[in-house]
Amino acid sequence: MEEQTNNIIVETQDNIGIITLNRPDTLNAINLEMLNDIAYQIQTWEYDEQIFAIIIKGNDKAFAAGIDIVSLSNEIAQQGFALKAWQDEFLKISNCSKPIIAEVAGYALGIGCDLALAADIILAADSAQFGYPETSIGMIPAFGGCSRLSQIIGKAKTMDMILTGKALSAQEADNAGLISRIVPLADLDTEALRVANRIASLPNQAVILAKETIKQVANMSLQNGLDLEAKSCRLSINTADFKEKLASLTQK
Repeated sequence: MEEQTNNIIVETQDNIGIITLNRPDTLNAINLEMLNDIAYQIQTWEYDEQIFAIIIKGNDKAFAAGIDIVSLSNEIAQQGFALKAWQDEFLKISNCSKPIIAEVAGYALGIGCDLALAADIILAADSAQFGYPETSIGMIPAFGGCSRLSQIIGKAKTMDMILTGKALSAQEADNAGLISRIVPLADLDTEALRVANRIASLPNQAVILAKETIKQVANMSLQNGLDLEAKSCRLSINTADFKEKLASLTQK
């Protein structure tokens, strides 16, 4: 079943939810209404027991080429930039407990790059470009470009990207650890669905626990991370899924 707003196309395939960014005339530039649509749909799937993984994608030219400058200009002219409203919507996306796969071809710039980084797995076509051009118009990233990016690729490369506006090619992003892997453009849809279906086939509680643990240990000392990992493991082996799988393997 497929649904469409002015900004996104929403569909499900088995246990996979798919959001296609759909503002091709603006290279999928993101305005607040679009961000709200994405966040609303992800929150809807957060509570849908039939959805186990989510894919966010754009088109061959652009995943999302940044913030909608016209919308931003109008917002500032009318009332000032309601940054907190944008950040609140963005947090609904990044805080989703279910695995999100970003399928990136073409431009992923500014908030578009932040949207990709909010996902758990980034599959990038060789045409993908990741960057932060905000300083060229006198502002800085506000949705993870300074913080999340520096945790992933380090201070030096983050400084280079944000202070100069340098974009990373798919190969450079792969080398820097920014993405999960490069996939030929012709195979991108198929591979994203394959990965999503693989995740959906696994015990759901273990997948959610693993995602949350990985996110939390990234901000901890090694010892605290090991402690949390052990705690999460203990939780996982007390689930019905684990006991069922273990019994099945023992019988074999």
